[in-house]
Amino acid sequence: MRVPAQALVDLGAIGENVAVLRERAGGAEVMAMVKAEAYGHGLVEGARAALAGGATWLGVAKLAEALRLRDAGIAVRTLVCLGVPGEPFEEAVARDVDLTVGAVWLLDEILAAAERAGRTARIHLKADTGMSRGGVLGADWESLVDAALKAEAAGRVRVAGVMSHFACADEPGHPSVAAQIGAFTEMVEYAEKAGARFEVRHLSNSAATLTAPEARFDLVRPGIAVYGLTPVPAAGTFGLRPAMTLVADAALVKRVPAGSGVSYGHTYHTKRDTTLALVPAGYGDGIPRHGSNLLQVLAGGRRRTIAGRVCMDQFVIDVGDDPLAAGDEIVLFGPGDRGEPTAQEWADALGTISYEIVTRIGSRVPRAYPGGAL
Repeated sequence: MRVPAQALVDLGAIGENVAVLRERAGGAEVMAMVKAEAYGHGLVEGARAALAGGATWLGVAKLAEALRLRDAGIAVRTLVCLGVPGEPFEEAVARDVDLTVGAVWLLDEILAAAERAGRTARIHLKADTGMSRGGVLGADWESLVDAALKAEAAGRVRVAGVMSHFACADEPGHPSVAAQIGAFTEMVEYAEKAGARFEVRHLSNSAATLTAPEARFDLVRPGIAVYGLTPVPAAGTFGLRPAMTLVADAALVKRVPAGSGVSYGHTYHTKRDTTLALVPAGYGDGIPRHGSNLLQVLAGGRRRTIAGRVCMDQFVIDVGDDPLAAGDEIVLFGPGDRGEPTAQEWADALGTISYEIVTRIGSRVPRAYPGGAL
């Protein structure tokens, strides 16, 4: 069935990107982060592609994502990074999902869930090494380690891992990077002296995997780089290839006279008689409204700037006197092979990051896998 817009996902590129990351990781294992629908690329499909590329772990933000992976028959080690009171931790334990623990209350809920499930829960302790987001520090770290090791001694949990997260790894050389590595090392040593026997210690995100070999430890957790987008744009692409190409078919093409106001608010006026094309994708599909009169797309072999305001379901481009017909393909962004803008270019124009560009593409835009799903 023909659709107005779709995101074409190159699963082979995802596998190749993971291979690049494996090489950068040295002897560390790779946990491919597939949260947020694999950064907009499709949760299950993205996970399978990453595993085909050599990832041995998967990481998600939310428990529901891990359970979807299990429902799809994906049984590899999978870590959930967030938890809130009252979630179905019993099901997570029963289905062998690893859980991140950054608070004693969460440990208590998981212990109760493990008892109901009749099996040992696998947990990763989260240390706050300087991001001041998830995890614990100071005396709270000591309390969490003590409680977790007591529960492990009682056979109720397996303290499988220890983790933290970088705040500024996308700024190589930032002093906080070394400071966080030092803090993490000290907190791990405290736990190990207390009796912890971790399977994996992990700290590195995409940026650290690519630029900070001293932060590898046993496991790295790349996210955006898995999908071919650089976490450090100033340092280049690192040999990664963007996996997503966003396309739409022109819905309407028509001539209008000079001086015509275009779209809501008439923020764009035609300078002469010209041809306008209607692109059937808008902010309801994840096209940023603040990209009005700013973002470029590829149409008819040339780049065109969005003309007027992005609407909920559509936007307009001015193609001048160039030939274009309803049904012709318009490339919004992609790897740049045909001269189309990249997600990074859109991000630069909007003052944001490429992560936001690909993950905000909405559910109305079907994902297609031209090379076939794995």
